[in-house]
Amino acid sequence: MPKIGIEPIRRASLIKATIAEIGDVGSLEVTVSRIAKRAGMSSALAHHYFGSKESLFLSAMRHVLTVYGAEVRGALTTANGPEDRVRAIIRASFTPANFRREVISAWLNFYVLAQTRPQARRLLSVYQRRMHANLRHALRPIAGGRHDEIARSIAAMIDGAYLHAVLGPDTLDGPRAAADIDTYLTLALKDR
Repeated sequence: MPKIGIEPIRRASLIKATIAEIGDVGSLEVTVSRIAKRAGMSSALAHHYFGSKESLFLSAMRHVLTVYGAEVRGALTTANGPEDRVRAIIRASFTPANFRREVISAWLNFYVLAQTRPQARRLLSVYQRRMHANLRHALRPIAGGRHDEIARSIAAMIDGAYLHAVLGPDTLDGPRAAADIDTYLTLALKDR
């Protein structure tokens, strides 16, 4: 008889193992068997909980997005004013929980998967719309008619920093990436 309450623990272990495996391999070319082994369970159990590798990966990305959302909300609670809200969103994008090798690798593979899988495309679209809306809302009172343009640029710079990190040097520097985007924001607001 299964233990009551064990399913959420096992699901969380599989999600964590999925992110770690993708980080180690650098692609979605990991097997459910390897993920399950890392999580300390059988591949049959992993299939039981998620049904497929794609479903497992999408659940892992939902987890990554949930952590990211919590970081953004936490950063926004301490923000004072619109400009500080934009800077809080930028900082939250590069916290150690979000800007680490395995999560960055998962993001890159998520973008690739979104090109061919409708569920991944929808999930990515929700993330992008939310990011853009948060930035636009914070920028509207301080950037005038350029708020949309600046929001798009900041979102693109955040995505670009992740791409550069996964394809670039071994050293991840989240604070440096955030500082570079902060510099852009300062310059963009001077030019309004």
